[in-house]
Amino acid sequence: MNQDNPYLAPQTSAVPATDDIAKQMAGLQWPLKLSFKILALASQATVTDANGRVVCFTRQKMFKFREHVEIFTDKSKATLLADIKTQKVIDWSARYFSTDAQGNEIGSVGRRGWKSIFRAHYDVFNPGDDTSDYTIREENPVSKFFDSLLGGIPILGFLTGYLFHPRYGATKSDGQVAMRLTKQPAFLEGKFAIERLDDSLTPHQEMNLVLSFMMMILLERRRG
Repeated sequence: MNQDNPYLAPQTSAVPATDDIAKQMAGLQWPLKLSFKILALASQATVTDANGRVVCFTRQKMFKFREHVEIFTDKSKATLLADIKTQKVIDWSARYFSTDAQGNEIGSVGRRGWKSIFRAHYDVFNPGDDTSDYTIREENPVSKFFDSLLGGIPILGFLTGYLFHPRYGATKSDGQVAMRLTKQPAFLEGKFAIERLDDSLTPHQEMNLVLSFMMMILLERRRG
C-alpha cells in the first residue's frame, strides 16, 4: 500500500467489468452531458449521451447523498445500476466506493484533503487499488473561482453559467488526460460536457470516471 495515500480501502478484490456496466456503456455517442437542477430540493443529476440516451440518473434527498448515492439506468429509477457509499462521512478526504447492482466493485474516488480547498483535486481508483489510477484537477482554477464567487450573488449568479466555464481533467499517471469535464452555458441548471480522450478505456474504466465526475460535482456544489 502506498504510504503517501491518505485513503483506507476496504478489503476487496479486483473484478472484471460486469455485464450490466458493459451493456450500459455500449454504443454511447460521445461527448456525454452531465446536468443537474440548481434550485431543486434534492440533488438530481442525469448523464446522457450525444443522442439523448440516458446513461445514468440519481436523485437524492438533500444532505443524504453523502452516505449513500443510488445510481439508476434511467429516470424511472426502475433498475439500479450502481451504489456509491463512504465509510467516513465527516472526513475531508472521504473515499467513495462504487459497486454495481450485484455488489462488484466499479472503483472509487476521494478528495485530496487540503489540496482541494482552492483547487479541486480528486484521486480515482480502479477496483482493488490503493494507488490512484487517475487524478482529477481543475484545469482553469481562476474560472472556477469567479464562477463560485459570483454564483452566490442574486440575479448576477444566474448569469455565471454563461460567463465562466471551469474544466476538470482526469489524468493518468503518464500525464495523459483520459476524460475531461467542462461546464457549459446554462440558465437555472448546471450542465457539463464529458469528453472521452482515451479510446483505450474499458467500459468499466469509463463508468468509474463518469461516476467519479458525478460525485465530484455533487461534493463541489456544497463547497461553492
